[in-house]
Amino acid sequence: MIKNSVLILVLSIALLSCGPENKKDDESLKTEDWETISKATTGKTVNFMMWQGSPVINDYINNYVIPTVKEKYGIDLQISGGQGPEIVQLAMGERQAGITEGQVDMVWINGETFFQLRKIDALWGPFLSKLPNSEYLNMDDPFVTTDFQQPINGMEAPWSMGQFAMVFDAAKVENPPATLDELEVYLKKYPGTFTISNDFTGMTLMKSFLAELGGSPNSLDGDFNEDKYKRLSGQLWDWINEHKKYFWKEGTTFPKEQSIMSQLFANGEVFVAYGFSEGGVEERVTSGLYPKTTKAYPWKNGTIKNANYLGILSNAPEKAAAMQVINFMMSPEAQFEKSRANGMDSNTILDVNKLPQEWQDKFNNASGRQYGIKLEDLSEYAIAEPAPEYMIRLYEDFRTKVIEK
Repeated sequence: MIKNSVLILVLSIALLSCGPENKKDDESLKTEDWETISKATTGKTVNFMMWQGSPVINDYINNYVIPTVKEKYGIDLQISGGQGPEIVQLAMGERQAGITEGQVDMVWINGETFFQLRKIDALWGPFLSKLPNSEYLNMDDPFVTTDFQQPINGMEAPWSMGQFAMVFDAAKVENPPATLDELEVYLKKYPGTFTISNDFTGMTLMKSFLAELGGSPNSLDGDFNEDKYKRLSGQLWDWINEHKKYFWKEGTTFPKEQSIMSQLFANGEVFVAYGFSEGGVEERVTSGLYPKTTKAYPWKNGTIKNANYLGILSNAPEKAAAMQVINFMMSPEAQFEKSRANGMDSNTILDVNKLPQEWQDKFNNASGRQYGIKLEDLSEYAIAEPAPEYMIRLYEDFRTKVIEK
């Protein structure tokens, strides 16, 4: 979900981090009780900037979350489109202009965007512990409390959990590749039927490749290591450039959006794809986009498992109302609705064993996926997200060392 302007943003962030404060602090919200906070939210308008590239996510937000928070709390939730770069650019622009009450209250983020916003002090908090529904989180789960090797420290609230998975059409491929050596064999057997998307998803795939080149699922753990990155990425670029003549369009172009990758797979132009939400197979098959012969599987060395989060900008005009919306989006009610296999099909970030018995029963007895692989079936292959600098560097280097080469 990140574009190639990320390195420019990082340089700007470094300069702005020394600039003047522009945030409206609202420190009192951090000490007030929830009842007092909640009473102050009726009639407020909350502006939420989020990625809008998924029809099922948009449906969930527009037709469930928006009307429900209006009915329950009298909050008018307004949505604007934007993801990592747009969110950071907005925050930096408002900071430069000295705007203390910005256009956006809450944002949907993870990893590299969390890193960039923290660099310019553009997130407000900590607020997570103030939310009543945070009691249902397992704060001992590092996949909940750590975002790209960064402790969240209450500065963002987990919203969804998922793991990256490979996807293939079993009617076309009998033994899909699960290692780089196997991918080499596959490319020569099925030339033109694989590619790497130049987006968040493609960069995530390449992090799995880097970890494999590093020799273990945990080879990218810890702080960003410049020498390690140069060594492993050098091997990766050499491998891709050596084999890209076997890629889709002979490696002369790369899809810029995950939606394009999905369409290529649906059209049968590529036989192997990939994605978060355990490959996103369920919704794409049930909607008729993917054939029923579609299956998801793990990369042998492992794939990224992560949470995504909701944050509040430091100059948000309606911080209390944003907290109310986020608390609802973390509630058993909203998380259960989001988990429906015939809907958004998103894994809950709640610890089901901590929920009231009524909700435990609902989650445990819910209809499961017909086609997609389950998160628990990928658990032994789960890799923690590496430090955000790996993602940032991959974007820029993929452009300069592969696409433009």
